[in-house]
Amino acid sequence: MSPERDPAPDSAALFAEAVSIMARLRGPNGCPWDHEQTFDTIRKHTLEETYEVFDAIERRNWNDLCEELGDLLLQVLFYAQMASVPGYFTIADVIAGLNRKLIRRHPHVFGDQASAAAGNAVNSPVETAHIDAGQVLRNWDAIKQAEKRQQPSSALDGIPRSLPSLLEAAKLGARAHKSGFDWPDVEGIFVKLEEETGELRQAIRDHSSSAADPEAHATAATQEAIVSEVGDLLFTMVNLARRLKVEPEFALRHTNAKFRRRFAAMEAASPKPLEAMSAEQLESLWNQAKLVESPSLS
Repeated sequence: MSPERDPAPDSAALFAEAVSIMARLRGPNGCPWDHEQTFDTIRKHTLEETYEVFDAIERRNWNDLCEELGDLLLQVLFYAQMASVPGYFTIADVIAGLNRKLIRRHPHVFGDQASAAAGNAVNSPVETAHIDAGQVLRNWDAIKQAEKRQQPSSALDGIPRSLPSLLEAAKLGARAHKSGFDWPDVEGIFVKLEEETGELRQAIRDHSSSAADPEAHATAATQEAIVSEVGDLLFTMVNLARRLKVEPEFALRHTNAKFRRRFAAMEAASPKPLEAMSAEQLESLWNQAKLVESPSLS
């Protein structure tokens, strides 16, 4: 294992060079593709780069992670450069705001005076003696709430609608839990899952009846009911994951990877294309793939 390196001597000059490169790409005689990009067109790339960072971490591939973090940093530089032209903000504003936030929300590290100078508006000093990770989070929340000049009309207002839906659902459930609105135990969530499953089954039956009746004229409405019930079922599952201290996004990514492996094993074991196999043959191939990966399932 290589010794820890101090990033300070190199990082400032390298970061300044990256900012300069990005400005040139978007400037006169720069890159035509970069010139065409907007905040909206870049968003999808930001999401893709974020997931590529996740993938490198899961694979524990540090060279890939280093590269993917650079790609993610590029997104920050891109947004800041686009914002600087109309005068919204600059990359310096982004960094300065981050620095103030880190100092403001870590009085146990930088001291109450520095935290206050950075904007900490908590009326009474937060706990800093003999602090543990739990108290750090409580301090963070207290300072964050004090930063808001106006209290939100809802405890949920601080959760952006722009989050990926699984993450948004988890944060909504966690915030509601802080307000005392939650299932008393995990068993209550299983009961809710059964209830939501029953409602989804009923919505499917209603849709089938509507589609079969030419005078019903309710197919669109019943399809919307199915969408709503599927959403309710997913929301309940996310909250079950939250109570079990499981990150739903990463749990699903794990299952996606498992499905890829087993499906590839089915393709490799099949004597002919999967689409030419019967349902029974496909089920047999799937079970074989499961047994190869997890013999304990037999």
